[in-house]
Amino acid sequence: MSTIPLYTRYQFRETIRIPMAALGTLAFPTLFMLLFVVSNRSVSGNTAAATEAAGQMSLFAVISAFVFNLGAGVAEDRAKTWHAYLRTLPAGPMAQLGGRVCNALCFALLSLVPVGLAAMLLTEAEASVIELGTTLFALILAGVPFAFLGLTVGYSMPLKAAIPTVQLILFPLAFAGGLFLPPSLFPDWLDATSNVLPTRAARELVLGALTGGGPPLTALSIAVGWTVALGTLAVFTFRRDEGRRFR
Repeated sequence: MSTIPLYTRYQFRETIRIPMAALGTLAFPTLFMLLFVVSNRSVSGNTAAATEAAGQMSLFAVISAFVFNLGAGVAEDRAKTWHAYLRTLPAGPMAQLGGRVCNALCFALLSLVPVGLAAMLLTEAEASVIELGTTLFALILAGVPFAFLGLTVGYSMPLKAAIPTVQLILFPLAFAGGLFLPPSLFPDWLDATSNVLPTRAARELVLGALTGGGPPLTALSIAVGWTVALGTLAVFTFRRDEGRRFR
């Protein structure tokens, strides 16, 4: 039997034993939803605008869960003697890595619950069951490059550096990608920059699924390009860490 479910359960239990770590992942995107969407009646009272904003905040929730859980989480694991011992066992490092990724996915999905409830109960957002299903799938796909980003940070620096680095990367990317404000409000220079960012491409992918219109081909190409680039970087940092610490 695969050891990945075992490591996933271990990682999940370890995370929820620190309430602030779990609550931060779940509550932070919801707080942004309340501040940027629910409190603005011109957005929350308009069905189209509220639906779009709910999709953007859902994407922010997924990205945050992946980047923080994998960036800070992997860096924390690497600092533990127990983690170093586990990587020498016959199961190898991939079981631990798989458990960490699955744990991040669990929290990404859990973070969607309060955001979805806020959108359903406090705004005029609406979507069909089919649209919700395709949006959930799109959110998971859109989170893949950010999972690679988190792994890159986690395997390339210590915990004290990983936490501020994750914050410095996440929030500018989220803002410039149109997750807090729609890109239609951006000045021309910011909109042009936004179009090549992974967060903007992920936004178009998610909103295309949510509205049923499908993502633009350009955004899809950019998303694939970032996934390949960040995936390659994640593999490089993982192998470099493996070579340095376990030769």
